[in-house]
Amino acid sequence: MGLLQRACETYDAHSHLAGEVRGDMQTLPPIAHMLASPKVLITINQDGKFVSARAIDKNEPKVVIPVTEESMGRTSAPCPHPLCDQIAYLADYDSKKHALYEKQLIDWEQSEYGHPKLTAILKYIQGKTILKDLQTSECMKFSDNGRPKDDKTLIAWSVIGLGMKSGPTYSDRELMDCFINYYKSIKDSPMDFCQISGTYQQIAGQHAKGIIPINGNAKLISANDKTNFTYLGRFTTDRQAVSISYEASQKAHNALSWLAVNQSVSVIRGNRTFLCWNPQGKPIPKFDSPLKKRSKDCKIEPSDYKDQLYKTIMAFRKDGQLTGNEVAVLAIFDAATTGRLSLTYYKELSTFKFLERLRMWDETCCWYDNRYGVESPSLLQIVECSLGNEREEKGKTVLYVDERVKSQQLQRLISCRIDNNKSFPTDLLQAIVNRASNPMAYKNPTAYGSQYGKVLFTACAVIRKYRYDKFNEEEWDMALEPHRKNRSYQYGRLLAVMEKAEREAYKQQGDKDERETNAIRMQSVFSRRPEYASRIVIEKLKQAYLPRLTVTRRNHFEKLFEEIYEELSVFPEEEMNKALEDTYLMGYYLQKNELYKSGKDKKEEE
Repeated sequence: MGLLQRACETYDAHSHLAGEVRGDMQTLPPIAHMLASPKVLITINQDGKFVSARAIDKNEPKVVIPVTEESMGRTSAPCPHPLCDQIAYLADYDSKKHALYEKQLIDWEQSEYGHPKLTAILKYIQGKTILKDLQTSECMKFSDNGRPKDDKTLIAWSVIGLGMKSGPTYSDRELMDCFINYYKSIKDSPMDFCQISGTYQQIAGQHAKGIIPINGNAKLISANDKTNFTYLGRFTTDRQAVSISYEASQKAHNALSWLAVNQSVSVIRGNRTFLCWNPQGKPIPKFDSPLKKRSKDCKIEPSDYKDQLYKTIMAFRKDGQLTGNEVAVLAIFDAATTGRLSLTYYKELSTFKFLERLRMWDETCCWYDNRYGVESPSLLQIVECSLGNEREEKGKTVLYVDERVKSQQLQRLISCRIDNNKSFPTDLLQAIVNRASNPMAYKNPTAYGSQYGKVLFTACAVIRKYRYDKFNEEEWDMALEPHRKNRSYQYGRLLAVMEKAEREAYKQQGDKDERETNAIRMQSVFSRRPEYASRIVIEKLKQAYLPRLTVTRRNHFEKLFEEIYEELSVFPEEEMNKALEDTYLMGYYLQKNELYKSGKDKKEEE
């Protein structure tokens, strides 16, 4: 199936919610209806007499109003909505618009699908007192000539005195059904094969706009350009390019609009909207976040991580009552202009396969964090750490990335995570390794909770993932391996020991200077010329810092230096000063964790 078929399936599965107002959630519009934001609510009685009018707060949820196919996509040409419309159509100062509106309302009210509310509204409109009543209510601004300052003010209706049928028109399910049946009875469009439903139905001449709120009036399907080459050159008519029934078009577009606002797994980045859902409404996890949520109360050790991910998957299956036959649908939309909406990514797969691919990513793209244990960074965190620059926002230091760049890179990572046939992007890997190798570009890089700490953690997770994809599922433990035969890894250990030795020397002398160590300041050089940089740092340690330490601690660090250089001695001399591979960051991170473990932790480990 495709996007529109799945959207229709979603609508059919949730059709019982169509037109139903549910708290602050956006309402699912029925067929032949759309969502709108009226500015004024006029209340009248059953006899069409004015009762009151009030301004509607702009923060109130959008309401459902009936529309025709033509009025739904109207631009400058007069084309009235059947019931709720702009003041220019309801008042008689614009005779052309008013006449069209009144005739359309009369035809509906006098049909077999009429309704008592229609009768009351029609009587009120024909009384021609709407401008006077609105001026008296002071819920709109008027010019000196007695006309509204804003001709596009949308008016909604409420009718009282009808017993159980009293209330606003936009929450009346019976009235909505009346218009749907009425519009079907008068709609006169050609019959053709619907490529969505696979049946012969009345074909839609226009399709809904404004599906994704952030993209304005952009349309997903449009064939109204008969002068350029939208379809000319391949087809003689737009219907040869695509033929979709009015009903299928309404269902699909209304469902997508509803999903974009209400779904808990929808994400908006820049101009792109990321949707992920199950058509039957069964809960599925977010595609851009780790499966296992972090918790300080439950620190996950490396030995338990795979088991915890498996349990999370099984919990989703059980709580969501998933059988494996359900479908997870992923769609990403973008609009380069306000008129055209594009589908930049689409994927559908079984819920079991979807969960399994999330699990596989989290299992390989993860690292050990001292506060929370093993966890996988979110896709957004990977993008921010790879491309973000530090800056202050609302009193907090954040890693800023332009929203357009963020959305593009996020889509790439989603494709890697879900498609399961693409390795981690090399350019993002190199970007985050470069940033992790330059701690002096960050504010207080060694401070608790610094942005550099997040970058370093994320870089290690990404390196682990990249090497798993690239080098025949190579495993990298999240615990220190002192004898690992990898030159870069051992040099990373050396960097951590040099940093810790100098830091301890500061504290030993009661030095409150918060300056960074020589090892941190030279890390960028160290990553390119490790032998040269380490020789400079160690000479300074021996001259100025190691003598400050107690004999026990000095011997401890000298022993670590000897162990690391012994591991490095197996590599050829000509390789010792070559630029380090990304794995040095893993050795650095793990050795640093080991050095900063508290005495209690070490005792428990022993």
